[in-house]
Amino acid sequence: MTYLRRISTLRLLAIGTVLALFAAATAAIAIAATGGGPTPPPKPLADAVRDALAAPPVEGVSARVHFTDGLIGESVLEGADPLLGGASGRLWASSDGRLRLELQADVSKGGGGDLQLLVADNRFTIYDPGVETVYRGTLPERHDGTSEGEGKDEPPSLAQVQEGIEEATRHATLSGATPSDIAGRAAYTVRVSPKRNGGLVDGAELAWDAANGAPLRAAVYAKGESSPVLELSATEISFGPVPTSVFEVSPPPGAKVVDISPPASGDEEAGGSAPVTGLEAVQAQTPFEVSAPTGLAGMERDQVRLISSGEDAGALVTYGKGLGGIAVLELPAGEAGSGEGDEAGGLQLPGVTIEGASEAQELETPLGTLIRFRRGGVEYTVAGSVTPDVAREAAQGL
Repeated sequence: MTYLRRISTLRLLAIGTVLALFAAATAAIAIAATGGGPTPPPKPLADAVRDALAAPPVEGVSARVHFTDGLIGESVLEGADPLLGGASGRLWASSDGRLRLELQADVSKGGGGDLQLLVADNRFTIYDPGVETVYRGTLPERHDGTSEGEGKDEPPSLAQVQEGIEEATRHATLSGATPSDIAGRAAYTVRVSPKRNGGLVDGAELAWDAANGAPLRAAVYAKGESSPVLELSATEISFGPVPTSVFEVSPPPGAKVVDISPPASGDEEAGGSAPVTGLEAVQAQTPFEVSAPTGLAGMERDQVRLISSGEDAGALVTYGKGLGGIAVLELPAGEAGSGEGDEAGGLQLPGVTIEGASEAQELETPLGTLIRFRRGGVEYTVAGSVTPDVAREAAQGL
């Protein structure tokens, strides 16, 4: 898993954010359409979800979209960066599962080009103009063995939808299907809020077309904030065939390529075997002393897991439960931070004092905190949906 050493932590988080929002806002796009209106009639949530899933497929989707990213402040972000600062753009989807998202940089603010995200054959490719790099990988498999982007032939019954909603309400509070008007389409919006262990996340919203079920908006809210921190929303949308040429996009010549697909299971050298877990087992395969106290920042240790193998072997140690927990990534320092760190691509993270550590940096966002530092030949990344004080306490406790 040496890709973790070749990519800025901040950009890795940003890529994960875009993929998560993109998946949420497009996962059901192959469903479709007749009619529409300013707002739909009130309807129970289960009925609205079932109708969306049961709608016949459309031939394709073309949309203008706006991506909001309020995680990173202007003091950290220098110039226009569609991945880290948000942007307007376009989205296309075809009935065979191909997807393209284009976020257009503001050239007047120093933007270096448009971000391109392509999904096809269960693989994704992202061209990030901010660092002139192509990130590519494989979409994760679901519990039923299919990959994200693969659909099922038969939609669930109303009873199955209700059962799924009841299961979800064990862990989260769900609103009803709120009639909405998005991109000139009649839509339903549902808000999901964690009941416990939500960290700094207050909730998320997903809106879909009332006539065809196509997702129109996905947003994430932080506690105490009335506006979304992250949002991908359609501003205009139409349905119909999408030319194949739309998905034939190549990155500029000379762009760096980074594969960020983790192994399917286990570590890279294990050939897909069961993952190595437990402090003793992980310590036996890492070239440095793993720091994994039984408790950190008032949270109990949950798991210690091997990351990669050989000279690149590291550990992922988790504390607490749910979104409110903390993850600690420990890797051999090597040459990390010398040109490949978060200073690249127009980013300047503020420094923070961690006793005995060097090159300590902190990123505070409305949804959580990340601290990265080096000590004794090891690079530590502490991240969680927690306040800076909690993250610093955790970093100091290692």
